Amino acid sequence: MYELFEHTADLGLQAEAATLNELFADAGLGLSSMIVEDVTAVRPLVEQSFDIAGTDREYLFFDWLRELLYRFDTEQLVFVKFEVLIDESGLKAVAWGEPLEPERHGRSHEVKAITYHELKVERTADGWLAEVIVDI
Repeated sequence: MYELFEHTADLGLQAEAATLNELFADAGLGLSSMIVEDVTAVRPLVEQSFDIAGTDREYLFFDWLRELLYRFDTEQLVFVKFEVLIDESGLKAVAWGEPLEPERHGRSHEVKAITYHELKVERTADGWLAEVIVDI
């Protein structure tokens, strides 16, 4: 589950999930919902693999979202389905989506960058919580 929240001139993303893998997948979908108005219109037609090294969860979370944003910026790919595996060496993931079609998907925000501001990934009583602010 993810939720967007306003943050001055920026936009925040908060994700909660039972597992760390689900947390990162939900945050990926949350990022896509910042970019397009209707994530349900995005079809999982194109498959992309991700391999991100790192042990710090917060930096790994930042790098994951930054890589998804990079793929959008360079290839115009919006992702809506994710399989994420986080282990002691980092993150391995596969994401599915399709190229942006503004007339079908709509545009929500122009996400310029993922920031370190208020970045957190922490264990909770119910699982995991992450928060990040993006520059729009």
